[in-house]
Amino acid sequence: MAVASLVMGCNGQKSKKDKGSADTTPDKEAYSDEELLDSVQYQTFNYFWDGAEPVSGLARERFHMDNVYPNHDKDIITTGGSGFGLMAILVGVERNFITREQALERYERIVDFLEKADRFHGAWPHWLLPSGKVSPFSRKDNGGDLVETAFLVQGLLAVKEYFKDGNEREQKLAEKIQQLWEGVEWDWYTKNGEDVLYWHWSPEYKWEMNFPVGGYNECLIMYVLAAASPTHSINKSVYEKGWALDGAIAKDTTYYGLETELNHYEHDNAPVGPLFWAHYSYLGLDPKGLTDQFGDYWKLNTNHAMIHYKYAVDNPKGYEGYGENCWGLTSSYSINGYAGHRPGMDLGVISPTAALSSMPYTPKESMQFLRYMYTEQDSLVGDYGPYDAFSLEDKWFLPRYLAIDQGPIPVMIENYRSGLLWKLFMANEDVQKGLKKLGFESPYMDEDA
Repeated sequence: MAVASLVMGCNGQKSKKDKGSADTTPDKEAYSDEELLDSVQYQTFNYFWDGAEPVSGLARERFHMDNVYPNHDKDIITTGGSGFGLMAILVGVERNFITREQALERYERIVDFLEKADRFHGAWPHWLLPSGKVSPFSRKDNGGDLVETAFLVQGLLAVKEYFKDGNEREQKLAEKIQQLWEGVEWDWYTKNGEDVLYWHWSPEYKWEMNFPVGGYNECLIMYVLAAASPTHSINKSVYEKGWALDGAIAKDTTYYGLETELNHYEHDNAPVGPLFWAHYSYLGLDPKGLTDQFGDYWKLNTNHAMIHYKYAVDNPKGYEGYGENCWGLTSSYSINGYAGHRPGMDLGVISPTAALSSMPYTPKESMQFLRYMYTEQDSLVGDYGPYDAFSLEDKWFLPRYLAIDQGPIPVMIENYRSGLLWKLFMANEDVQKGLKKLGFESPYMDEDA
């Protein structure tokens, strides 16, 4: 079955059986796993292709099918989400949704835009306007955002590796990406040489946001790239003392019979974070066989995802719908605005990106969720794939999308299917040098790196 026909059959258009008529509703097992994977990858890729902000070619922060944007410009560009989108477009090429030439043209537009856009000691802001000027994420957050920049650079480096050995035009794109990468002043964000990276800096508010990034969360990729930079690298002590909290990050906890491997929270009522922590840094950074003095990152992420699955099956709060086919908590839209859903902060809201982007870690359990979404309900999937969040308990959903939630879906599914983005990113020589500098071991690493 072609992707397009399957998509049409899963966008709320399934026929209902009327009394006295033939049942035309697709059987639960009518679609193969491959068809379902193709379909969700195509739709979520399309958020970043057809749904892109038209001037820059980058990702819109959000897209509302209901066209309701309270206090928010629908063409606001997200830099981190755009990094995910850059990788999703590579999925589009490999899955024959678009041609290599089409992707190259889009990437050229994107890189040209990023070259001219506002930067702050090399870091892009969280949000950009189509003019290339910063749009404040909050009052004092009107400068560089090093975490969002790391997500963007992760995508750019994967694109560079994809095109670097191509024709003259493709090699020129790769060279421009290298220049953008070398322009990020990671060491500046140690705030005058402290042993920690700071999230924000603004020419107007300087360091007033005061957000040192340490302890396990979604930001590992920032420290890896900061160490990998060929022009503005950090010392290993910044990783060990800042990110790893002088070793305190290695505290392990057992939850639902599984070891958390690293310390997600020091003081909380549940020892695991939202599931996007297992995705954002690992769109390019392959956790398979990845270890350092603090942990085993495949074990960390696999157990994290499986804990969320077991929690939903256990369903301690008795929420409607939770179970083997419907699971996964992460930061997303919620009934009362944006919220960081996880065990310990569970509002009865399921976020499809949580289970779907965990496909490499929990393939059976994630496939059960995918099949449920596309064959057992008919209102929670739209043009760009599953809507951002829903609650069967409260009979609630919004026909809306967020780039940071849609982006990991096609990328992590592709890493499950072929390892494409992992192979590209981990082949980068600068990345390998950075990992070695920090004491990581990985099957990809060249002994001479």
